[in-house]
Amino acid sequence: MSEQRLDEVYLTNELNTKFIGQNLLYFASVTSTNDIARQQALRKSPEGTAVFADRQTSGRGRLKREWVSPEGNIAVSVVLYPDRKYLHFLTMLAALAVQRSIEKTVGAQCQLKWPNDVLINGKKVCGILLESKATADSVEYAIIGIGINVNMQMADYPEIAAIATSLAAEMGREVSRRELLRNLFVEMEKLYLSLQAGESLLAEWRAQLVTIGKKVHVRSGDEVFDGFAEAVADDGSLLLRCADGKLLEFNAGDVTLK
Repeated sequence: MSEQRLDEVYLTNELNTKFIGQNLLYFASVTSTNDIARQQALRKSPEGTAVFADRQTSGRGRLKREWVSPEGNIAVSVVLYPDRKYLHFLTMLAALAVQRSIEKTVGAQCQLKWPNDVLINGKKVCGILLESKATADSVEYAIIGIGINVNMQMADYPEIAAIATSLAAEMGREVSRRELLRNLFVEMEKLYLSLQAGESLLAEWRAQLVTIGKKVHVRSGDEVFDGFAEAVADDGSLLLRCADGKLLEFNAGDVTLK
């Protein structure tokens, strides 16, 4: 079966995980894989249920931005039911899983940009969107949405070519989505189980951030702050040292390297 004809059996055949991706729903086209995954979460589908689509017509990224998601890429969302104390680590988990799976699949070296972008040679190759329903004490569900530019031809998207790339563009060849997706599920499960076992993801995630130690612009809401990305706190928030010496903390925002 070719890469152009995918289905649940083809994508998960010989998948070496206990639960991530074992219940896989495949669609040729959806509005958003996160939307379908939310429906599955509300029905209490098994943890690790994944929704994969060849194409999204209304894909979205962080800050309500559109996420371009043509055929040839990976658009996948995974349903989890984590303990409340793990919720803020899931973005770290997703970014590390993507980085590991890309490096394992094609050997390309990746970097992470706070809070959740995966870069190759300074250009964005993956975006991550975490959506959850939670209270101060518990989490009903968490959905990790991941969009990876795999075989996207960047020449067809000149409006983002300056800031984004694809694995095919970097490697000069088509990349197997099946192999990458299987590696992604394996790495996600390893990291999730290690998190539940009490291991921290913070040190590995922090070490991969290209943001730290750089002068940056941080956009938070309608405001923009300039400063030095000094560190990240234990909960993953960014610590920005401003020119006047004040230290600001951001739990969310959009960072541009100066």
